[in-house]
Amino acid sequence: MEEELTKLVASLENDLKTCTKEADILNVKSKYVGKKSRIMEILASLKDMSVDDKRKYGSLINNTKKEMEGLVTKASDELANKSNITFDDTIDFDITKGSLHPVTIVAKEVTDILKRMGFTVVMGPEMESEYYNFEGLNIPKDHPARDMQDTYYLDNGMLLRTHTSPMEIRSMENYGAPLRIAAPGRTFRNEDLDANHENTFFQIEGMVIDKGITIGNLIYIMQNVLREIFKTDVKVRLRPGFFPFTEPSYELDMGCLICGGKGCPTCKNSGWIELIGCGMTHPMVYKYGGVDHEIYNGFAFGLGLTRLAMMKYKINDIRILNSGDLRALEEFDIH
Repeated sequence: MEEELTKLVASLENDLKTCTKEADILNVKSKYVGKKSRIMEILASLKDMSVDDKRKYGSLINNTKKEMEGLVTKASDELANKSNITFDDTIDFDITKGSLHPVTIVAKEVTDILKRMGFTVVMGPEMESEYYNFEGLNIPKDHPARDMQDTYYLDNGMLLRTHTSPMEIRSMENYGAPLRIAAPGRTFRNEDLDANHENTFFQIEGMVIDKGITIGNLIYIMQNVLREIFKTDVKVRLRPGFFPFTEPSYELDMGCLICGGKGCPTCKNSGWIELIGCGMTHPMVYKYGGVDHEIYNGFAFGLGLTRLAMMKYKINDIRILNSGDLRALEEFDIH
């Protein structure tokens, strides 16, 4: 037993040395201290041991697990510190020749905020299967979202993801519970183009799974994200919604900053911009993800990064952001 535990720790240390990004560390964590890991199997075997063996190995096994978790945390912290790159300010960089895209800036701001709240950023494929995009999220085959008019289906049997929500199922499968993830990315829908709709846009999916989670936790996170993005309290409203993968479901709108709530083409003259779909995760989603809903609960949200960028930088037409016109960036003076 002692020899196997020593080898597990050594193997973990070796694998952590090869990690170059956060996703690598998450995969190593899942392999060595996840719910299907060898250390968890050994812990589970304690109940079948004799009293003498429990006394002999109980503390050793638990301490080894804590040591392994500590090694993962240390590696994650070290990687985060390495990412804080500093530049020599004596070098004369001409920053007027380049600019970041508004959506890129907003995505970085949102993920930074969520990381400070304990979220881990994960990424997933843009070409998805029907299972992860629909079925695993409790979207049955007869649901309108499955209709060809909304989804781009590919000749190889796959599709272009219509939301970043597939990362809910992928993350539960890979990391189990408790879980706190943020998944930014590009999504695709066959939309009629107008000032507020595009067929390619960006979202960030958020998911929290733990014990005793309430809708109050969800509202708190949403309020704090918006407050930090806009540096002030913004006018919002929460109204009932419907999503097959949450119950109850809500939609969070913010007052249109283009027109100040008076009504314009961007907000379809309503004075409000639909920004976030959210709710408490449906029990069926936990079932598909392999998480015990009798022990854990939580929430999920999908935040529209493209619309958030429009509000932050007062961009009145979503099509500008995908136009490839560099003059648009100069106009908004975003660096």
